[in-house]
Amino acid sequence: MFKKTMLAGKTLLLGLLLVGFTQSCTNLDEEIFSDLTSENFPTTEEQFISALGATYTSLYGLLNHNSIFSLQEVSSDEIMIPHRGADWFDGGQWLRVHAHDYNDAEQCVNNGWNFLYGGVNNCNRVVTLFESLVEEGSVAEEDAAAFIAEVKTLRALFYFWLLDGYGNVPIVTSFDESEPNPPTRSRTEVYEFIETELAENVPNLSQLNDISTYARMNYWAGKALQAKLWLNAEVYVGKDEYAKALEACEEIIDSGLYNLEADYFANFNADNLASGENIFTIPYDEAQAQGFNLGQMTLHYSSQATFSLQEQPWNGYCTLQEFYNSYDDTDLRKGEYGNQKVRGNFLAGPQFDAGGTTQLIDPGVEGWIQDPDTGEWSEDPDADLVDPDGEGLVYTPEVNEIEPNALRQAGARVGKFEYENGATSNLNNDFPIFRYSDVLLMAAECLHRMNMSGDGLIYANMVRSRAGLDDLGSLTDEELLAERGREFFYEGWRRQDLIRFGAFGDEWDFKPASDPCKELFPIPINQINANPNLAQNDCY
Repeated sequence: MFKKTMLAGKTLLLGLLLVGFTQSCTNLDEEIFSDLTSENFPTTEEQFISALGATYTSLYGLLNHNSIFSLQEVSSDEIMIPHRGADWFDGGQWLRVHAHDYNDAEQCVNNGWNFLYGGVNNCNRVVTLFESLVEEGSVAEEDAAAFIAEVKTLRALFYFWLLDGYGNVPIVTSFDESEPNPPTRSRTEVYEFIETELAENVPNLSQLNDISTYARMNYWAGKALQAKLWLNAEVYVGKDEYAKALEACEEIIDSGLYNLEADYFANFNADNLASGENIFTIPYDEAQAQGFNLGQMTLHYSSQATFSLQEQPWNGYCTLQEFYNSYDDTDLRKGEYGNQKVRGNFLAGPQFDAGGTTQLIDPGVEGWIQDPDTGEWSEDPDADLVDPDGEGLVYTPEVNEIEPNALRQAGARVGKFEYENGATSNLNNDFPIFRYSDVLLMAAECLHRMNMSGDGLIYANMVRSRAGLDDLGSLTDEELLAERGREFFYEGWRRQDLIRFGAFGDEWDFKPASDPCKELFPIPINQINANPNLAQNDCY
């Protein structure tokens, strides 16, 4: 009964959030609110929620290829996009991102900037709408206050990603900003702006955890964002704010409103609405809220048959062998090599059809030819490159090379999120931004950094126990970073974690050691050309 109620609630939520706003993500100049007057809008809570639509639909582009999420993942040690012969060179962009050799002309760098400021812009639109209705007396201030606080908290999330990725950026809070070329603000100023915005607005958010606040910025999502900001304060502004981060985490823990799901993968199912662990999600839907294209981005062309997918995947994203091997084989999060029926963060080994019995064939396998009469495959004596696994599709944890001829089957693929049988190119899985396990591991890290590791062990071992692993006897920087990597694979936190633990510049598979200045992405040259008041980051 609860599940049916939640599903009905998600349908209602999507309907409210999408009314009138389906174009707002791509056309930032559209006069969305031009027909709104004090006589016709808004008067009811549902109309207020509907007005929030543009702010939340802005999030749907987060998981798109070639934008901020791709930039974060491929610059970390958990995801790569090898150049597979004729596929995925893309001007060398992903090779440069992997090697931390990115420049200010990269498409993904500019796309990430546009995505984040598009979200800021839509938040500013709605704040301006609500504030103008209050000023003209059409809406009571107390009725609009909670909605304004919600939008400002969501805007703080977009600014948090800007702070984290680009560092020194403009702060724009008005939709009708009089300054057409806002100046760069220092990273400290951006940090202080976000901190103040959250301090002023999070207390005004709903403390409910039910369908009315699902996929919306409630009080607890705001607290999780505060914890993230303070956890990284030493990187951003050189301040130790671990005590504040711990306090925010423990307030969420003490609320009793969230829990670790017994099954780790319940958080990533196609129907994950009822997860008691997901604090804030993006509610993707294959028809009404598109943009989660993970299956297309990571799976081999032939894997279409494994999940009866409606479209053929693109065979791109995979993990690094070193990262795959960071999981113990007993770790329930890893999955089983060659057994696609057991859920895992990875798909690795021989791949089979939907029935799980017939191994898939890669018709373009390197170095093998098929006899047109008998159907038999044999090694091509004239081939320069030969896949040692033969014609059968085998996801090998080892990637033979990153360029120019990575094998088509090389690299374990992302299996964390359920691929429904018959799924479209747009997945239904809601994507978690904040999870309760993250709160536990943030608390553990704060206690460790405050020289109270004994208390932090309790939180860390709760997460490990769920994964079927033995308890740790002590906490170290290395183990905390590794555990966060194993738990939050492909959730968008790895780059940030590597930076915080001083490991982002390390050497890893196909990447040399990199300079500390690469911890920030460049300000896109397109943006500097359009706004001469922007200042470029160091080393670009």
